[in-house]
Amino acid sequence: MTQKYNKEFKLHAVELALESDRPASEVARDLRISPKSLYGWIAKYREDPDHPFVGSGHLRPDAQAQRDLERENRRLREENEILKKAVRIFTHDRK
Repeated sequence: MTQKYNKEFKLHAVELALESDRPASEVARDLRISPKSLYGWIAKYREDPDHPFVGSGHLRPDAQAQRDLERENRRLREENEILKKAVRIFTHDRK
C-alpha cells in the first residue's frame, strides 16, 4: 500500500536532503520514506522550484492557463460552427 505525503512534508524532506551533508538515501531512511520517493521529489523540485508538488488533480499555473485556452478555443469553434449553420439556414430560406 502506498503512503500519501502532503506538500509540506515533501518540501521539508527535499530541503533536508539538499541542505545537509548527508546522502539523500540516509535522509530518506531517517524520515522513514523510500529513497526512490525522495529522489523523485528532488527531481520534481529541481524541475520547477516554484510549483514542485501541485497535487492530484491540479495543474501548474502555466498548464492550467494552456488548458483554459484550449477549452475556450474549442467553445469558440463550436459557436462558429453553429453560426455558420444558422447563416446557411437563413440564406436558404430567402431563396
